[in-house]
Amino acid sequence: MKLNQLRYICEVARRGLNVSAAAEALYTSQPGVSKQIRLLEDELGVQIFARSGKQLSRVTPAGEAIIAESERILARVANIRRIAQDHVAENRGDLSIATTHTQARHALPQVVGAFRSRYPNVHLHMHQGTPMQIAEMAARGNVDFAIATEAMELFEDLVMLPCYSWNRSVVVPAGHPLTELKTLTLEDVAAYPIVTYVFGFTGRSKLDKAFSERGLEADVVFTATDSEVIKTYVGLGLGIGIIASMAFDAERDKGLVALDASHLFEPSITSIGFRRGAYLRGYMYDFIKLFAPHLSTEVIERGIAARTQDERERLYADLAPHLALR
Repeated sequence: MKLNQLRYICEVARRGLNVSAAAEALYTSQPGVSKQIRLLEDELGVQIFARSGKQLSRVTPAGEAIIAESERILARVANIRRIAQDHVAENRGDLSIATTHTQARHALPQVVGAFRSRYPNVHLHMHQGTPMQIAEMAARGNVDFAIATEAMELFEDLVMLPCYSWNRSVVVPAGHPLTELKTLTLEDVAAYPIVTYVFGFTGRSKLDKAFSERGLEADVVFTATDSEVIKTYVGLGLGIGIIASMAFDAERDKGLVALDASHLFEPSITSIGFRRGAYLRGYMYDFIKLFAPHLSTEVIERGIAARTQDERERLYADLAPHLALR
C-alpha cells in the first residue's frame, strides 16, 4: 500500500468518480491512476469502486470506509510535513483560504495586506465558492481555512470560531420613496421588488426568517452571489437591494443610498473554520488573530479541544460579547 494510491482513491471520490479529472488534479496520467487503484484493490482483496464496463459507477460500502480512513491518514501526513516545516522554515509556506465574494472583497483585504507584510514568504491562495463548497473544501483538507456565514455548522469535522457579527442595509437609488421614511419597517421593504443574495449565501437565511416570522412574503425578483452585482441591478431599477452593510461604500456607490436595516434582521456571524486535527503552523495562528483579534492562541486551542455541543456553545457564549459589528 502506497500513499499515492490513497491520494488517488480520495481524489477520484472528490471528483465524482471522474478519473481523468482526478489525474489532471494530481498531475499524472489517467491510465496510471486506474492502474494504481486496481493494484490497491488487488492488495486489499476488496473493490473500492464498483464498475459499469470500464467506467467507475459508485463507491462500494468497503470503499467508503477505506476512503474515509485514507483521508485521515493523508491529513496526518500533511501534519507531519507542517511540523517539519515549522522547524526548518518557520516563516515560509502556503496558506489557502476558501471564502465567499463578500468576505474576499470587503472583510479580507486589510487582513491579507497586514499578513503579507508580516509574512512575505508565505504564499496565499484564495478560493471562492458557495458556503457549502467552502465548508467541504475545509472539511476535506483541500484548504487551510474556510471563512463564511452559512453552512459550516453542518460539518462536524470542522473547528468553527466566531469572528465578527454584521447586519444588513437596504440599498435604493437616490430619491427613492424609502429614503423619505423616518423609520424603515419590514412591511415597507416587502412592498417593493427585492434584489438580494442567493439562498445559502451571506446570511440569507436570517433575511428569509425575518419575513416569514412577520407573515410577509418577500418579492425576491433577482438573486446573486456578489454584492457588486446586486448594487448594479438596483441602480438599473430592478428593485431595492438588501446587502451586508460592509458591502456599501458611499464614495464608490454614488447614485445609491444605504438605509440601515439592522433593526429589521437578526445579526449574522461570520466564522473561520478549519479541519479538526489539522496542525496549525505559527503563521496560521497569526492569520486568525489578524482577522479576529479576540481569537487568542488560548481561545483557538479551546475551540480545538471543544468536542461536545455543550462545550462549543459555552465557548460561543463566552465570545459573543467580543464580536465586533462590521
